[in-house]
Amino acid sequence: MLAATFKKNDKQARLLIGVFSFVVFAAVVLLTRIKLEVDLGFDVHVFATINAVINSMIAVLLVAALVVVKQGKYALHKKLMMGALVLSVLFLVSYIAHHLLAGDTRYGDANLDGTVDAAEIAAVGTMRYVYLIILLTHIFLAAIILPFILFTAYRGLTAEFPAHKKLAKITWPLWLYVAITGPVVYLMISPYYTA
Repeated sequence: MLAATFKKNDKQARLLIGVFSFVVFAAVVLLTRIKLEVDLGFDVHVFATINAVINSMIAVLLVAALVVVKQGKYALHKKLMMGALVLSVLFLVSYIAHHLLAGDTRYGDANLDGTVDAAEIAAVGTMRYVYLIILLTHIFLAAIILPFILFTAYRGLTAEFPAHKKLAKITWPLWLYVAITGPVVYLMISPYYTA
């Protein structure tokens, strides 16, 4: 096992993780409701593509980290998980940039007018329900996962490995689901992006 990176201080950790999680959640909720009308000279949906790539990389790192921890390669596991955390921060910045600059896109909006009429809904059929189920579960889990991720990391970094493992059994599959469904949502919605 590895030595502790941080000294254990549960009270301070709870406060910092709670405040950070709340601030990130509030920022995402507030900033994604605003659309800046700025011409950057390029298609701002490039940020959505970046988000999908980052989420895919996170998913790969999560799977690799699980494989190496089962092999007892704890230092490599820590590096892979820290990489996933860093990529998650980059994802957050890109996600906010995309929503600030691109606004909302509606699944099925074939004529790209910002609304989905009855004919467009009929044209996409049951795939609209599949998309909405994936999207809603992705959004819900993405909204609640951050404090779990941070507490799991905290337990690992303070060398509380039984608590870390117990939390990781919950956190890891949820985080992986969010990381995988992000690119799936992107692939489903990207045909409806407007420039």
